[in-house]
Amino acid sequence: QVQLVESGGGSVQAGGSLRLACAASGRSFSGSAMGWFRRSPGKEREFVAYITWSGGSTYYADSVKGRFTISRDKSKSTLSLQMNSLKPEDTAVYLCAAEPSRWYRDYEGYKYWGQGTQVTVSS
Repeated sequence: QVQLVESGGGSVQAGGSLRLACAASGRSFSGSAMGWFRRSPGKEREFVAYITWSGGSTYYADSVKGRFTISRDKSKSTLSLQMNSLKPEDTAVYLCAAEPSRWYRDYEGYKYWGQGTQVTVSS
């Protein structure tokens, strides 16, 4: 069974940092592009960051650019998201996804999803 499992979420004060991880099991995603999205109450799933299969290119939402860093360790089949200078508006459930078949910002194009990890940032 193919699974993506996120971890590392929690509660922090504004200005703090968290590092999220996404572990893959059941198959290798070393040849697949992957991304992070987030979901807040009353909002559609929002693109956060994307990384190509090689890790050579990354893309970010304007709202997180310069604060978040996406990376991957293909040998360990893990995807990470380093989040610095967190703001209350970053509060959301963060989900990792793999194998996009459409534009990387389009969440409907991703084939595999994790269940998500909650990030709460207080002011």
